[in-house]
Amino acid sequence: MDNAPFRAEHIGSLPRPKALLEARKARTEGKILAEELSRLEDEAVRAAVALQERVGIDCLTDGEMTKSSYRDFLFESCEGFGGPVPSPLVFRQFDGKTFPGGAGRRVVGKVRRVKPLTVNDFVKLKTLTKKPIKANVPAPSTAHLASGDAAIDKSAYSDRAAYFADLVQVYKEEIADLAKQGCTYLQMDEVPLALLCDPKNCETFRARGEDPDRLIGEYIDLINRSVEGRPKNMTVAVHMCRGNIGHGMADGGYEPIAERMFGTLDVDGYFLEYDTPRAGDFAPLRFLPKGKVAALGLVTTKKPEVESADALKRRIDEAAKVAPLDQLALCPQCGFSSNVGTGRFTPGTVEKKLARIVEVARQVWG
Repeated sequence: MDNAPFRAEHIGSLPRPKALLEARKARTEGKILAEELSRLEDEAVRAAVALQERVGIDCLTDGEMTKSSYRDFLFESCEGFGGPVPSPLVFRQFDGKTFPGGAGRRVVGKVRRVKPLTVNDFVKLKTLTKKPIKANVPAPSTAHLASGDAAIDKSAYSDRAAYFADLVQVYKEEIADLAKQGCTYLQMDEVPLALLCDPKNCETFRARGEDPDRLIGEYIDLINRSVEGRPKNMTVAVHMCRGNIGHGMADGGYEPIAERMFGTLDVDGYFLEYDTPRAGDFAPLRFLPKGKVAALGLVTTKKPEVESADALKRRIDEAAKVAPLDQLALCPQCGFSSNVGTGRFTPGTVEKKLARIVEVARQVWG
């Protein structure tokens, strides 16, 4: 498969080096200049590129070294967002301990993109490798589910439809600028839709006064409206995941959203969480349309054990009973450090996991 999504994929983030984390903290405290932080970020990106090139992964990212999380750069790049709003969701660790999910943001004014979300990072990455690269952005729903309608200031927007219209414009501008810089592959990290697969989460949002079924339709529509003007040569893939902290924020397979996710999302591929039983079985893949690719997130970024090649191939065989093998690919279930605090693996462990993905992909698909 010469075009994206590729057979051996990497979701995006890699653990940030300790020196980079310390420098970012020092910069926040005014102890170092911006130039010093930028120099360390450049070093970290080069190391991330070198690691991915060593293992032979099909498409590279910058490891998200300049970002604090998979989503916060959306808020940082726009005016109109205010302070945090506690999320009604909870994370559950493997040992059963729970703690609050990531906070949302208040909407305090008209939302406008005032600087690129990730265009500059893409441009820099393009100079560091000759291999295919992709840009990563959070899906627009990221700016709604955790905070909800109550966090939207009525003086700014009369309803969420008006807010969503401005949010779509942010993405249209970013995608247009990425296209101008030669981006032909965009990944959107869609956590909220995956969270709405969990009946318990749906009850939580109903209690907040929102209809989960309606939200699913509106979040799909947000993506479709955001990407509708993309160039014909730009591939868009959506990453459906519920985090990499313990068990994350949800249980349950993709069945509640599968038909709409596969049937109405105007994208070219999907990255799907499939590393633990909580993600359900492969039955939802029966809705995968011809011509689209589902990358199976069978390699976990929650635990350091490296999956065996045989175990991964057995699971790919299971999935191929539901969807054609030629429409499948392999990837981790999430990034290795979707937030700076979740980079729990050493670079050596990350390299082994990515190398295993490449090894299995080559054995299965050639």
